[in-house]
Amino acid sequence: MSFVLNPVQFIPAPEAVRDAVTAALGDKVLRMSVEFGEVNVVVKAADYLASAQLLRDNEFCRFEQLMDLCGLDYSEYRNGEYDGLRYAVVSHLLSVSLNQRVRLKVFCTDDDFPVVDSVTGIWNSANWFEREAFDLFGIIFEGHNDLRRILTDYGFIGHPFRKDFPTTGHVEMRYDPEQKRVIYQPVTIEPREITPRIIREGGYGGAS
Repeated sequence: MSFVLNPVQFIPAPEAVRDAVTAALGDKVLRMSVEFGEVNVVVKAADYLASAQLLRDNEFCRFEQLMDLCGLDYSEYRNGEYDGLRYAVVSHLLSVSLNQRVRLKVFCTDDDFPVVDSVTGIWNSANWFEREAFDLFGIIFEGHNDLRRILTDYGFIGHPFRKDFPTTGHVEMRYDPEQKRVIYQPVTIEPREITPRIIREGGYGGAS
């Protein structure tokens, strides 16, 4: 019995992927760049769903798989010098048939109530990813049919990956032996800022 090994599939240059994505999305592209060998494209929230559909269905794109989706909070980006929209959603797409990748980014238009369309109807793998972004960042995915917390529990208050979320949280839980159940109570940990103390012996490193 003999086996025939398939040759290594051709990997298109990032510039070729960029040109294919540009041709597919047209004026929906807000910004486009190639960084670390991968194409990054930013679209408006109003064009997000249509752009995702085009990236999957266009014959020169064919991004059949959503590999990852996450939220971002830009509120402390560049040490406060950033003045753009606060919340973004980033999707990492893979074309198995064409052996290429793209990173799709969209910003939520309302910092107080961040909303973007759900892409679960295009890639069903977005289901848990979008639930995670909702849970951790409070981003609403319109059209998601089961948008609920996935990592924190039902009694959790707030969204822990937001930059303004306190490191101690808002509530803590413990077992109450009198009630014989787990209860929630206001957090009892006092926030502290620990500054490390540096002690050097005389003559350390040649210093006098």
